[in-house]
Amino acid sequence: MGDAQIAFEKYSPVGDFVIVAVCFVILILVYTSYVNKTRAFLDFNIIITLLSTAAICDVLYHYVFTDTSEKTKAMVYFLRCMYHTLLFALFLMYVVYITELLRLESEKKHRYTLVAIGIFTVVVGVDVIGVIRGTGFKINDDGTITSGRNFFAVGYVAFTVLILFIMIAYRGRLYKQVMRGFFATMAISFAVLVLQGIHGQRSFTTVTFLFPVISMFYIVHSNPYDLEIGAVNVSAFEDMIRYNNEKGRPLIFMSLYLREFEEERKPFPKEIQGVIRRFAGTFFKGAVLFQISNGHMVLLADKAHNPDYVDIHKRIMEAFEEEYKKYRFDYKIVFGLTDEEVSRHNEYVNFIKFIHRNMSLNSSHSVSGEDIEHFYKNEYILKELLDICRGGNLRDPRVLAYCQPVFNVKTGKYDTAEALMRLKLQDTGMVFPDQFIQLAEENGLIHGLTKIILQKTCDEIRYLIGEGYEVNRISVNISVQELHDDSFCDDIMNIIEGSGIPDEKIAIEITESQNESDFEAMKNKINILKEKGIKFYLDDFGTGYSNMERIMELPFDIIKFDRSLVIASDSNVRSEQMVGGLANMFSEMQYSVLYEGIENDVDERRCVDMSASYLQGYKYSKPIPIMDLKKFFSKADSEKIS
Repeated sequence: MGDAQIAFEKYSPVGDFVIVAVCFVILILVYTSYVNKTRAFLDFNIIITLLSTAAICDVLYHYVFTDTSEKTKAMVYFLRCMYHTLLFALFLMYVVYITELLRLESEKKHRYTLVAIGIFTVVVGVDVIGVIRGTGFKINDDGTITSGRNFFAVGYVAFTVLILFIMIAYRGRLYKQVMRGFFATMAISFAVLVLQGIHGQRSFTTVTFLFPVISMFYIVHSNPYDLEIGAVNVSAFEDMIRYNNEKGRPLIFMSLYLREFEEERKPFPKEIQGVIRRFAGTFFKGAVLFQISNGHMVLLADKAHNPDYVDIHKRIMEAFEEEYKKYRFDYKIVFGLTDEEVSRHNEYVNFIKFIHRNMSLNSSHSVSGEDIEHFYKNEYILKELLDICRGGNLRDPRVLAYCQPVFNVKTGKYDTAEALMRLKLQDTGMVFPDQFIQLAEENGLIHGLTKIILQKTCDEIRYLIGEGYEVNRISVNISVQELHDDSFCDDIMNIIEGSGIPDEKIAIEITESQNESDFEAMKNKINILKEKGIKFYLDDFGTGYSNMERIMELPFDIIKFDRSLVIASDSNVRSEQMVGGLANMFSEMQYSVLYEGIENDVDERRCVDMSASYLQGYKYSKPIPIMDLKKFFSKADSEKIS
């Protein structure tokens, strides 16, 4: 019994008890917070289970080892073999976990897993066979121990080498700091094992397997909660959608968009944080709150746990209206059940943003099947826009050049027009600007479309001039967003000059912006292009923001009065005098005034009396394909309008 007793005295169960406690603490943290339920997370759960079971086996093994009678020998052998098997199973799972974390290709993943299984089988097999045959670990009749060959150390080194090889070979697939964390943890584990051997200890063998587990938990599966409002990040949101869709569990979602915090990117004040926490935890059972962006949050809850979700939604909205009266922050709320197709593609962030785009401020919307249909049409259009702009074909057939003729009051002819854009796509047919312009602006594609419509306009102007038609100019709309591009002016001039038409045959229509940065960019670009002979229209005057001082500072040639002013001028004498007064003021300052939205003779007579230089609207023509302009323009040797 002497040697056996000595061996036992060099072991303390404290280390294993701590391991079991730590494993339970990790599991409690995992299941009381939100952790991404990926395949790696499932492997992590298996690792935790193996580690805690191994620690328990080690405690039991040393407890039973205090009595080496014939009755207990079999149990000692069994517990020792089970302990070693669990530790090498841990090593095997480390390999599986790391290959999953590195997202190795299936072939490589299977290759390394097979190598790990081979090491596991050999080491565990030799250990078990050695015990059975008496050539390995053995308790002698006098109570002494014959340890045999130390295959545990061989297996430990073999697995360590394999894991290090995988991590070094594919180190580029993980962030450097993450790799350093894993390497440092493994180095500490190995150092503890060596120091334990030097001091003849056996208490910390299992502990060395705990350090990598803590590293995994902290680096990979750490709690993603925002502690201020209890929200989880967007990655976790997508993971919950994916996980529940795979399980066939529909979810309730409720989205809150607060414009002020999104656009200004400022943090929520403490009182708003408190309101959000209360809403997230009060109404839906088991709900999880996600922060998609600075001012956008989404609440997800299991439909099965909230069968009365429609009534809950009503109660939330009633409570929200009370809070809105206090704080008055502009909002948009979207409510609905998850859809299988949207969930399968995990596109809810884009889907909700699409819904927001079509909502007015301080309103709520319940999602319908029609919304989903429109969303996928929108996604298809975006895909086509990306392909069009990346293709770089300035005559791409999917972009159609339309135009609306403009009547010149002074000459009584049609010698100008506004170029308009349409898309003609295979799956949707004709697509109008209200369906794709904002989409193009939001995704940085608008300048690519402008270049295409400019090229096609220049092509038509060249054709009309070549055929002898009188062409004063054709205007092209641009987005303020484009003016921030340093290459904007060069792009415009390269297309015009490359088309071989006079620069003054092109005009640019632009809407005034309230933004100071936009104003400076606009002023700079207008001045550059004006020197080339290009004329500029101030589009949509009379809508939204109009700063007369800035208008005067920008060298526009034509002020385009919006249809709303045409309608307003017909409402009463005072309104007509006001609109007419503005138009007369611009005329006296050498601006030309263009009224758009003229629909009948009454509109025409009134606008002519209000200093109109140009008239545009359905009275003259609806938008037509640009090649049909020749039906309106006159030839130079003819007084007759075609």
